[in-house]
Amino acid sequence: MEVDDVSVREQLFHNRVRETIICVLLFSCLYIVSYLILTHFKKRAEFVSEDIEDATVNKIALCLCTFTLSVAVCAVLLLPISILSNEVLLTFPQNYYMQWLNGSLIHGLWNLVFLFSNLSLVFLMPFAYFFTESEGFAGSKKGVMARVYEAVVLLLLLALLVLGIVWVASALLHHNMARESLYDLWEYYLPYLYSGISLLGVLLLLLCTPFGLSRMFSVTGSLIVKPRLLENVEETLSCATFEEASLSRKLSRGNTSYWVKLNMETMKREYQLVQTKRIALEMRRKASPWQRNLGYPLAMLLLLALTVMCVLMVCFNVLELLFDETALPRGMEDPRLGTASFSMFGSLGAAVQVVLILYLMVASVVGFYSSPLFTGLLPRAQDTNLTQIIGNCVSLLVLSSALPVFSRTLGITRFDLLGDFGRYNWLGNFYIVFLYNMLFAGLTSASLIKTVTWAVQRELIRAFGLHRLPLTVSRSAIPLRLLLASGLSKIQ
Repeated sequence: MEVDDVSVREQLFHNRVRETIICVLLFSCLYIVSYLILTHFKKRAEFVSEDIEDATVNKIALCLCTFTLSVAVCAVLLLPISILSNEVLLTFPQNYYMQWLNGSLIHGLWNLVFLFSNLSLVFLMPFAYFFTESEGFAGSKKGVMARVYEAVVLLLLLALLVLGIVWVASALLHHNMARESLYDLWEYYLPYLYSGISLLGVLLLLLCTPFGLSRMFSVTGSLIVKPRLLENVEETLSCATFEEASLSRKLSRGNTSYWVKLNMETMKREYQLVQTKRIALEMRRKASPWQRNLGYPLAMLLLLALTVMCVLMVCFNVLELLFDETALPRGMEDPRLGTASFSMFGSLGAAVQVVLILYLMVASVVGFYSSPLFTGLLPRAQDTNLTQIIGNCVSLLVLSSALPVFSRTLGITRFDLLGDFGRYNWLGNFYIVFLYNMLFAGLTSASLIKTVTWAVQRELIRAFGLHRLPLTVSRSAIPLRLLLASGLSKIQ
């Protein structure tokens, strides 16, 4: 009996060590990737300053941002890893080399991501911001530790303020429960705070994702060579080359006049735009016929198919919510991987779910940075200050940590939420979940219809040369027969 107990303890010990090593290796790889990304965008002058104290503070804050970004990337990969792990165990149930992939490991990853995401969002990122902005209390000895003390004090004051707001909100919504749990911080207020943060992130995804799905067409179109539809690329390229040469000659003339300097700044911006246009035209001229005539339509059809598939899955989830209570997003305490597929189409359906989840995340990021409110956060290579880096890391963490709840709420996947992700208060509310699905389907459909119609009209206007009309002419009022007549005259 003692031998059996020892063997069980040894097995549990080895399983825990194996899971710890896997989690450390995964997080280390993500940390290295995140550090390379941030060093690509950071402003180098802030980290090689003559003031050693400022440079040290900025390096510490950059390490905290790297940790936060790696947690955000891991949160994005949670659902894809879980879904693919289940399919791998279904395909190779008795494979010796797949025994390390089990429910305990996946459940541990979910718990760690939940813990680290809330730790980064509530403590590390506010501390990093206060740390970079602090100078030490008046009368204290200057140094890094003086900044640490000031940042910690400000963080404690912020924590008290947030907890007070949470208590007031809970008292307004649940008066009796808030009075009884006044000192119950760990079991009541922190989960309540996490629930509010997750709801904020899911609402942000609701606003950014439909807009991002429509913007994906224009962003992808700018990266792929478009077909030549009734367009003389050689003529347009010659005009762009002559215009660039003319602006280059004007910029080469030196003049110290104030008004001339202002005009020079304007010409520099025009020169950069013309140069970018010329490079794009040269790429279009050098592109092969297959790349020019097949790549762009296939990319647009792929984006359209993914977007339509997302809308159809959400509509199907709405019907399930009306007739089946189990369609509500719920938590799963014991993940039994390898027992059944989470898609009715098997491994192919699971692969489609993974692609759709990643596509929705990319679309939400594109929509976030394309919205007028957050355009200023858009990072620039080697020209992003530390405050902008902190803002970007916080924004990406909010979006990525809400992605599992977002995907499960919309019915993109049937993989139930693990750990504390399934303990949010509003997940069991039918009206909130139903209204959320309806809003997403409606906003995405409206954005898709508007994008497709405007894209077709814009391409027709460019193809027939009507984009050169004066701005006083309303292009939306151009009749179709004028477009056709202009096209026929070009063909002749």
